[in-house]
Amino acid sequence: MPLYAWLSAPGSLTARLMAHGEVRVEVLSQGHQPFLADERRDVGCAAGHVREVLLTLDGLPAVWARSCTRPPTRQGPWKAMRGLGSRPLAELLFVGQQVQREPIRSTRLPSHSPMSGRMRRQWEARCPELALPRWSRSSVFWLQGQPLRVMEAFAPWVLSLDAHRRFR
Repeated sequence: MPLYAWLSAPGSLTARLMAHGEVRVEVLSQGHQPFLADERRDVGCAAGHVREVLLTLDGLPAVWARSCTRPPTRQGPWKAMRGLGSRPLAELLFVGQQVQREPIRSTRLPSHSPMSGRMRRQWEARCPELALPRWSRSSVFWLQGQPLRVMEAFAPWVLSLDAHRRFR
């Protein structure tokens, strides 16, 4: 089932998307923000650094993602997140570090939640003609005892692609 394959696929989502075309990262929002309920639970504090991005595949919005971590310090393990710009987060998560990943959790997005509201406003501002993501996955990555929570919401059209297509 393609839906399950995308929601449970290990490794870099960016690399999987690249197997289907050109992937670009558009930073929608970044900075200090209060966390939402699930984020507070997973990260263990009320606010910190949040980065929201839109991944496009061949110019079409494919994935809306929100990453959050405790307030970064100059020497903290996730300090590089602040300087990624339009580079994918995968550069920090899957390249040569001792990052541990908790199990992936998938969920159907509720139509009325703070997370869905943020995503909807940003999505519709950039691509009102495309259906909103309905499914998402999240997991927590750990580096040097510090958590980084990543949530990725998939455009419905992406879920029909082969998640196991040979990728780089």
